Amino acid sequence: MFCSLRTVRRLCLDKILLQCVLQSRTLSGADAINALRPFYFAVHPDFFGQHPKEREVNENSLKRLNGYLENLQKPGFRSFKPTQLTFYVREREPNSSNVQESFSASGFRAVSFTLHTRDLLSTVLDILNSCSLSTEHVQSLNVSSQPHKEAKSTVNRPIKWDKTYYSFTGFKDPEEELEQAQRVETTLLWQRSWGIAHRCSQLHSLGRLVQQRPEVLENVKGRTVVFTDRSGMSAAGHIMLGTMDVHHHWTKIFERLPNYYKLQKRLLLLEDRISQLLGGIQVIYIEELQPLLTLEEYFELLNSFYNKLRDSRLPFHPRSLRGLQMILESDRYAPSLHEFGHFMIPTVCDPAALQWFIFAKAQEARENLKRKEEMMITEKELISTSTERFSLDRLYKEPSVSSAQMIDCCKRLLEESLPYLQGMHLCVSHFYSVLQDGDLCIPWNWKN
Repeated sequence: MFCSLRTVRRLCLDKILLQCVLQSRTLSGADAINALRPFYFAVHPDFFGQHPKEREVNENSLKRLNGYLENLQKPGFRSFKPTQLTFYVREREPNSSNVQESFSASGFRAVSFTLHTRDLLSTVLDILNSCSLSTEHVQSLNVSSQPHKEAKSTVNRPIKWDKTYYSFTGFKDPEEELEQAQRVETTLLWQRSWGIAHRCSQLHSLGRLVQQRPEVLENVKGRTVVFTDRSGMSAAGHIMLGTMDVHHHWTKIFERLPNYYKLQKRLLLLEDRISQLLGGIQVIYIEELQPLLTLEEYFELLNSFYNKLRDSRLPFHPRSLRGLQMILESDRYAPSLHEFGHFMIPTVCDPAALQWFIFAKAQEARENLKRKEEMMITEKELISTSTERFSLDRLYKEPSVSSAQMIDCCKRLLEESLPYLQGMHLCVSHFYSVLQDGDLCIPWNWKN
């Protein structure tokens, strides 16, 4: 009897452990960067502009730390050497960890510790604990320290079509699109409405990198560079520079651009293959409506959906859905039609249900697309009229404000007499506020 109880107890424990393993995931490089954000904010060299000694120490230590983190992510890398690092931390908090700590003449707390961990999770926790920073946000990620094997892509041999193929079918030529992009000047954007001081700091950092390593920008011509929360290349093909990263990390991103461009070409071919299987419907990515994905994440999303479509062999007539658009979503379970006319298709959608839904909503989708084009023209005209009427220096809206909301806002503004808006920057948002740069924000449904 006791033997039976031990067996049952062991089976229960094994089951619980198996569930824990299945529910957990490995800490990725992007997760590590996000988890270390409080640390980067405390030691980033750009915050030590008036303290050159502390700035140099932190800059050198961050370079060595980034090298250590990169080695941890290399498959099969086993030669780890203990790395001793010293940082000057801006926060003055009591330190309960067993690390060497002192204060510099400038009042910054100096922290020294040695890294000898062999996985990202342990390394992140070690760094945060050494600097007396909270680790609660890391523990809530439900990650494990055991690496898992990366899924292999099934689309490894893209077909190189003749130019006449694209002329006849109307599909996008990925090589031609990349060549056109490279002939255009580089564009700088910001993901968020940061103040002018924050933007100047980021531009200053990029300027210093250009002066030190001008060759790293050879592959940036014609691309869009976005200052955001993470580094890499976005699903839209924009080069992302994390505002909490240091020059060494940005340099690595610029050096990897040729590989990103190759993956982007494969992604465009994958979009065309999905389009062919779905009767010519265009696969698009809308940054304002979809979560921010890296190029690698979006490729895996497309690849998974393509394999499912290919195996189902849906009987769509070639080019029967030309002119329609769709976006892929990983957090939905049922397809839907957006008011702007594009289909929102979940990657887990049943192929038969997908076929029926697209056929049933195709005409409504075309009508919505036409209405969207007309609405955008009206919106542009009203913005121009309002800017001229009130002598505004600039009138714009936040991405979360729809065209219908902007049109309603502008029409109501034009009914008012607002002489005090002359020369101002007016932003249509969802609430009242004044930005650091002096831009006045009003909700789109403002009231007198």
